[in-house]
Amino acid sequence: MEIGLLLLLSASVYFLKIYFLMLIARILLYWFPNISFYDQPFYSLVRVTDPYLRLFRNILPIFLGMDLSPLLAFLLIQIAMEAIPKLSASI
Repeated sequence: MEIGLLLLLSASVYFLKIYFLMLIARILLYWFPNISFYDQPFYSLVRVTDPYLRLFRNILPIFLGMDLSPLLAFLLIQIAMEAIPKLSASI
């Protein structure tokens, strides 16, 4: 049981790292106005990352025309990526 839990925790850290990279890619792609997010593969990227970012858009308002919700999203993922290994070390 303990090995399965450790495997699950390490897999979740790898998932968070991949999701973090996907969020970075999405934020960087918004700087290019000629990219259509309705075409593949960008549409898939938006569909995967948008529900998570939408959680934080209600918390942080748009400030000076900039959406600051990804900052809070990145912070939460970073905290989770640091807390999970500490949790697995205590098991």
